[in-house]
Amino acid sequence: MKLPKYLLLLMVILSPISQTIQAQEESTLTAEQALKQSNISEQFDVVIKKSGRYQEYKVIKQVWINQLKANTIDTLKTLESKLTATNKQITDQKTTITGLEESLAKTNGDLSAVTEEKDSMSFFGIAVTKASYNTIMLVIIGILLGLLGFFIYRFKNSNAVTIQAKKALAETEEEFEDHRRRSLEREQKVMRKLQDEINKQRKAGTK
Repeated sequence: MKLPKYLLLLMVILSPISQTIQAQEESTLTAEQALKQSNISEQFDVVIKKSGRYQEYKVIKQVWINQLKANTIDTLKTLESKLTATNKQITDQKTTITGLEESLAKTNGDLSAVTEEKDSMSFFGIAVTKASYNTIMLVIIGILLGLLGFFIYRFKNSNAVTIQAKKALAETEEEFEDHRRRSLEREQKVMRKLQDEINKQRKAGTK
């Protein structure tokens, strides 16, 4: 009866150790590995963390920036491809919904005309009572309404996916542009400081 308590205690003791090992493994991840394995956000984090430091600035390797740019462009292309496919699906569903609406309108017109006729009528060459005919038509309309509701639901769902994809694309583009701008500013500041140091050294050498 005491064995489960010992197992629980062992799990509690080993859990922090496992988390520490996992954190150490993540900290040993190189920028090159991150650029191949991680998502865009994690790639930015790792590249910034692994970059060198010059005073209060970060110095990022050109090859990392190029790879990060290529990965970001690939992500944008993937999102654009998904967005194009979703837009095509929405267009197809709009066409289907329009066809169903036209079919439903025609069926409603036929139903209105039928209600004005006699009790006995022909349905596909078969004589049926007015009540039976109306029942059949109502069943057909119910099926059409069900299909219309289904496609409207699919359309709304696809529209939500499109909005989310557009938002993710815009956020990624904004994040990339902001990071590119900040990286360029940091690089310009570093170059100016290096040039200032060179000028100082030259002046000191001429004295």
